[in-house]
Amino acid sequence: MIYSLKGTLVHTEQNLAVVECGGVGYGCRTTLNTLKDLKLNTEVKLYTYMSVREDAVELFGFSTVSELNTYKLLINVNGVGPKAGISILSILSPEQVAVAVSSGDFKTITQANGIGPKMAQRIVLELKDKFKSIEFEGNAETTDGIAVKAPTGNIPAAVQALAVLGFSSAEVTPILTKLDPSLSVEQMIGATLKKLGR
Repeated sequence: MIYSLKGTLVHTEQNLAVVECGGVGYGCRTTLNTLKDLKLNTEVKLYTYMSVREDAVELFGFSTVSELNTYKLLINVNGVGPKAGISILSILSPEQVAVAVSSGDFKTITQANGIGPKMAQRIVLELKDKFKSIEFEGNAETTDGIAVKAPTGNIPAAVQALAVLGFSSAEVTPILTKLDPSLSVEQMIGATLKKLGR
């Protein structure tokens, strides 16, 4: 198993990054979010997942342990394949996936290419409990266990309240995750609406 790659980024295209290590170019299927973090001809490090099937061996690379572990959770959901996992993490960060799952917001997950309502509902149903015991990456990388945590405090309630007002989880999550989780739901909603200019 290849856990990570560190080398020079020599080529990118949609959902692909090629990292050259010791004269060998490793093609890694990856997310648009990871590609945004990478620059051509610079040294990069990708955390990897190897998929071995009868007809293909593919390497998937991610810029953070959080993204890698969220990907592993997603592809363990019945019916979610490697491409669907990449598609979801191309439009949502690991934190946004955690908020969508913990608040039951399957509609946000359907924004990903190729993810219908039934698959999104299955993802929410199967992963709801799994995001409770894991932490957002921040202070330290964790290599054992999963490095993403379902938001605590009033964040899920604020997401649901803002959804009633017509905002998707993807719009409000980046704002809410930066707020103090001990704020009341009303304070969180107020601060979020202020940031959104409403």
